[in-house]
Order: sequence, then structure tokens, then C-alpha cells
Amino acid sequence: MREFLEQMEKEGLVEEIAGPVPHEYTPAQMASRTDRILLFRDIGGKQAVMNLTASRRALAKALGREEKTMVPSLAAAQYEGRVREAGTLRFQKPDLSLLPVMKFYPGDAGRYLTAGIVFSSLDGVENASIHRMLVLDHTKVAARLVEGRHTHTMHRQALERGETLPVAVAVGVHPAVVFASCTRVPVGKELAFAAELRGGELEVHRCRNGVLVPEAEIVLEGFIGRERHAEGPFVDITGTYDEIRQEPVIEFTGMYLRKDAIYHSILPGGAEHRILMGAPYEPVIYRAVAGVTGVRNVHLTEGGCGYLHAVIQVKKSTQGDGKNAILAAFAAHTSLKHVVVVDEDIDPFDPKEVEYAIATRVRGDRDVMVITGARGSSLDPCQAEDGTNVKVGVDATKVTGEEHRFLRADWGSSDAAGHP
Repeated sequence: MREFLEQMEKEGLVEEIAGPVPHEYTPAQMASRTDRILLFRDIGGKQAVMNLTASRRALAKALGREEKTMVPSLAAAQYEGRVREAGTLRFQKPDLSLLPVMKFYPGDAGRYLTAGIVFSSLDGVENASIHRMLVLDHTKVAARLVEGRHTHTMHRQALERGETLPVAVAVGVHPAVVFASCTRVPVGKELAFAAELRGGELEVHRCRNGVLVPEAEIVLEGFIGRERHAEGPFVDITGTYDEIRQEPVIEFTGMYLRKDAIYHSILPGGAEHRILMGAPYEPVIYRAVAGVTGVRNVHLTEGGCGYLHAVIQVKKSTQGDGKNAILAAFAAHTSLKHVVVVDEDIDPFDPKEVEYAIATRVRGDRDVMVITGARGSSLDPCQAEDGTNVKVGVDATKVTGEEHRFLRADWGSSDAAGHP
């Protein structure tokens, strides 16, 4: 992470706050007003960073990609990077009070770790994913483990065998590792994907409980057992509060701190949260749409919370391709609520361009698909109690065979040469 911070500092994209700044609310308020990286030098005497990848520009730089071609490039990933074990970490007695863990909003249940990657290991399979963690005391947190996701499944399997699940929480890693941990990859391939993103190789350390972790500012070693605790309220990507649930408790047995450690915190509902929730799904949608038509790009929009709205740019070959692209997108990312499909001449990252396509290329009776009773996102306040929602797809592409009717005037053609 420090390597990335140095790179961004050289480009003038880091704002340093000398402090002191309190743990509660102030860092969150400051992060909400900008997408620049904020480096806090004194939060309770500790260092912290926010908005590490709060813009697509920053994310592209972290992944070594061009911003506009990032999605097609990531869609070609092979998940074949090499993981190389290095030396062991020197653990000390765990004490979460040594970290500048923040409380973000007045309605939060307490202080939350939001950028901690939970690495877990079971039967030789390594998994990595981000889970929000409510601090309970100096050694315990309540972690939101979404049902059906890999950490939840591994924990359930361990308990069924009368075992606990060994874990290690890494805070302050390179953004490529964070991105890989947020991406749906083949089972156990998060570290290999991170290695691929980092140029082909990733150095890792084996904790005392057998779990592998990459280089990090902070590592918390422990396990997840049978204990559960109330977790929530917590603000999620929609900016609204998620419900209170009984969630598993992670108990930490060891702690590693790099000298002058820099704690990474993600603002709930902020730009970095939305990007890390949505951007990893863009390549997944890209690959799915590529199976039905010529796809050029995919964008999960900021206004759609980076998660619920997609704009898909295609090159059609037949008139039905737009609707097939919509169906493929909904199947690839089941939390999607609204999808707009546009032609190659429309910039999917420009909301004015997308609205123009809807205004000039959509006829409601022909180009709008409404799908009722479909599985939606639990984060959507409109979600029905049974977990279903209404999905809408808009085919904002030109009618095949009638493209001349939608020709946009410009000065790039030879017909305009010599005329004022």
C-alpha cells in the first residue's frame, strides 16, 4: 500500500492532514467531500488513509490499466499469478484499541473495521473477502458474513466438523489485493488473481494458524467459532442503514503491526465503497454479455450506488442483441436493478450521453423490459420481504437496418470539408 501511496503522492493525488483528528465522524465527513486520497497523520496518535481508490482513475492506476479499457482488460484475466511464501510475521498480544478504528455516522452500532480483508483456510483452500466488522472489545469483532458467500460456507463447514475456522484479517494492503478480494473468482483464486494484477507474483506470509496473508500494515490472527453477537445498524452502499443481525464473532489471538502502521478505512456508502462493490462485477458482466453479442464496455454507475445500475456498450449484429445483453447482465449480477444498453457511439461513462440515447433511441412499448418477481439486492430499500424485486432493462440502441435515421451530425466527415 505504501508503494501505491508514494506513486499517488508524486502525481499530486494525496492530501495530507497533519491533525489531530478525532475517530468519530470527522474523517468520514472529510472523505465524503472528495475522491482524493486522504492521509491522516494523527487520529488518536495513529496514521490512517481513506479514499485509497475512490475514483476510477485511482483504481486503474492501482491495477496498472488504462481507465477506459480497464473492464475489457480485466475480463481477460486468467487467475494464474504466482504466490511466493516469504518470512514469518512477528505477532504480539492483540489489542484493537491500538488501531484508529472509526465511527462513521451517528446511527452506527459502534466503531467498524471496513477495509479489513478476511483471509481464511479450510482443507487447503484459501479464501479472501472483505467483511465489515463491529469492534466489541480489545480482541473481538462481530463480522457480517453474507449467507452463501465463501467465508460463510467455510465457517459453516468448520462448525459442522466441530472445528473453528482459522482466519487472519489484513488491513492496509496494496489496492490490487483489495480488488482481487472483492472479485468473484474461481474458488481459492483470490491470491492468484492479486498476484496476476501485481505483475505475476505476490509475496505472502504464513500466520501461526496456517493462513496466508500478503504484505500488510496490520494483520490480526484469530478464528471464528460458534459465538454470535448483534451486528448493526450500519450504513451500506445506498447510504441507508442495513438491519441488525446476529453475526459470527471473530476472536483475535495475535496481532502484527508494521512500524508506524497506516490503517486503511473505507467510508460506508462513499465513493471507494461503491467502486469496490461494483467495479469487480463489470468484467463478470462483460464476459456474460460477450456470450450473446459484441460487447465493448460495462459501467456500473455512481448514481446507481456503483452496484444497482449498469450501462452496457455493445456492437449489435441483429436486432434482438440489445435485449439479450440485458438478460445476460441480469443473470451475471443478480443484484442489478436497472440496465441500459447503448451503441458504440455512446460513451457509457457519460450520463448525458446515456440519457441522449434513451431520449432518441427508445420507444417505451418496444424497448423497455420489465421483469417482476426476480431476485434483487438485500441492500435495496425497495426490496420485497420475500427477497424479490422488479428489474427494468432499456434497449437504447439504434434499430438494426435503420441506422441512417439516428446519424448524429459532426465535422469529421469529408462532406463538411471547406464549409464554415
